[in-house]
Amino acid sequence: MPKYPMLKWLGLSLLAVSLDQATKLWVSGSMQLYESIHIMSGVNLTYVHNTGAAFSFLSEAGGWQRWFFAALAIIISTVIAIWLSRLEIHETLLGVALSLVLGGAIGNLIDRLAYGYVIDFLDVYIPSWHWPAFNIADSAITLGVVLMLLESFGVGKAKD
Repeated sequence: MPKYPMLKWLGLSLLAVSLDQATKLWVSGSMQLYESIHIMSGVNLTYVHNTGAAFSFLSEAGGWQRWFFAALAIIISTVIAIWLSRLEIHETLLGVALSLVLGGAIGNLIDRLAYGYVIDFLDVYIPSWHWPAFNIADSAITLGVVLMLLESFGVGKAKD
């Protein structure tokens, strides 16, 4: 059976990276650091820098985490790219999932290498409890992981 064209999946990854980087450039170019703009109930745009990983994990670690997380993103991106190149034509949901994770990882890697931190700006909250700020790349990674979990439970697979 022929392999599914990897270019389609890399196109989706490129779209995720493009949306992520465009929104980060817009936020960093139009807002002051720590500025917050109310969008609607439960959602603010709040411009922050995250030197750690998800949920600011290790953000106070002293700087080594920049290179650790950059190396980790490169390794994960390489593994995902190889995985994408080996997908079969019927593995559509897995292809979408992996493409989103890849695009998100690359989007945050670009920030980490260029600035030493990741630009976050989506602030979701319930009255006084705020979820850690995140960005489009984080959203793509999260959606990709959810889709991978669904695929692992048989969602999107053809019935025999």
